[in-house]
Amino acid sequence: MELKFDRRSLLKKGLFTLGGVALAPHLTMGAFGNSPQIIDGQGRFYYSPMLREHVIFPAEPAEIKAKLNANENPYGPPMSARKAVADSVYLGNRYAWKEMYELVNKIAKKEGVTEKHIMMGPGSSDLLEKTALVMFMKGGNVVSADPCYMSLIKVAEATGASWKAIPVKKDHSHDLDAMEAAVDSETKLVYICNPNNPTGAVTSASELREFCKRVSKKVPVFVDEAYMELVEGGATESVVDLVAEGYDVIVARTFSKIMGMAGLRIGYMAALPETLDKIQEITRGGMGISYTSIFAAIAAMDDAEFQVMTRKKNTAAKEYLYAELKKMNFDYIPSYTNFVMFPIVWDGKEYLKKMADENVAVRSFDIMDKTWCRVSIGTMDEMKMFVSALKGIS
Repeated sequence: MELKFDRRSLLKKGLFTLGGVALAPHLTMGAFGNSPQIIDGQGRFYYSPMLREHVIFPAEPAEIKAKLNANENPYGPPMSARKAVADSVYLGNRYAWKEMYELVNKIAKKEGVTEKHIMMGPGSSDLLEKTALVMFMKGGNVVSADPCYMSLIKVAEATGASWKAIPVKKDHSHDLDAMEAAVDSETKLVYICNPNNPTGAVTSASELREFCKRVSKKVPVFVDEAYMELVEGGATESVVDLVAEGYDVIVARTFSKIMGMAGLRIGYMAALPETLDKIQEITRGGMGISYTSIFAAIAAMDDAEFQVMTRKKNTAAKEYLYAELKKMNFDYIPSYTNFVMFPIVWDGKEYLKKMADENVAVRSFDIMDKTWCRVSIGTMDEMKMFVSALKGIS
C-alpha cells in the first residue's frame, strides 16, 4: 500500500499537517520523525495505516524522575569513551581522517569484511536516510513492515518513493513471505528493522537469513540491527556475514545503544563496495562525525566489560518489569531491545498525562486498534519509579 500525501488527500482522510518541531522536538526529530508532521482527526501523529502516536504538550514533564521515552542507554558513555573524548578534544581543530581509518579498520575486522565494505555516519539513522535519498531519487517503492522504524521510510517518501507497508504478524515479527511477494519491478529496496522498533519483537534469524539470500538477488535488502547487540548472543543472530559472502545486503549498526553514545552520534553500515559507492557518489557519511566521537568509538569498541554490564543490567531491569507487569495483568510483547511495549486500558493522551504527573516520561501508540505504552528500560531505580507510577494510576 502506498502512503503519498498532499494537502487535498490529507483533508479527505481527515488528516492535516503540523509543523510540530517547535511543539515536540524530541518526537519530530526522533525515531518516527517527519516535518511537517501528519496529524489525524484525533490529534495523533499519523505514521502509517497501522501506527499512530498520542502526544501531549509539553511532551515531557518539567521535572523528570524517569526519562523512559527515547530508548537511551542509562549507563553510558563508558568511562573509557569519556576519557578518550577528554584526551582528544584539544585536537578538535583538526580533521580526523587518519583516526577515522583506524576506526573503520576495527569495525571491518569485527564484522569480517574489508574496509571498503564499511560506511560511517553520525548515528545509523543518518545512514538510513542517506541510503533512502540516493536509492529513491528516481522514484520506485520501498517494502517494509508496518509498524517499523520510520527514518528511512519518511525520506524515501519525501524523495518520491511509494511505501509498500506490510503488516507484521500476530507475534509482531516480520511477515517475510508477504514482504517477498510485495517485491515488484518498481521496488528499489526492502527495509527490515530487526529487532523491530517500536514493538521490540525479533524475526527468526534463520528465516531472515534465507529471505535475504533470495530477495537480495532481486533488490538490496537493508537490515537495521541497531538493537541487535543488546540481545544475549546477538552476534550470532546478525546477517552481516552475508555481506562478506557477496549478497546485496546492507546492515546498519549504531553506538547509541550498547555503547551508550546516543548524544555523540556515531554509527556505520556494512554493504557491498559497489552499493556504498552509489551512496557515496551523492553524500559522505563520515563528514558528520566529530573528532572526539571517533576516539570515543575506538575506546568503546575495546570496552567489553562495559558492553557486558549493559546487557546484564538491561536484562535484569527488563525481567523485573516483566514480573511486575504480569502481577498487574498487562500482556507485554517479549522484547529483544531496551524497551517494552504493552497494551493499556487508558486513552493514550490520558495515560501520558497521568504518567507525566508522576514525573515519568514514556510513549503511547495506537497499533492494530489497541493503545500501547512503550517504556524504555532505564536503571533498576528508574524502572521501580515507573512501576510505582503505573500502580498509582491503575
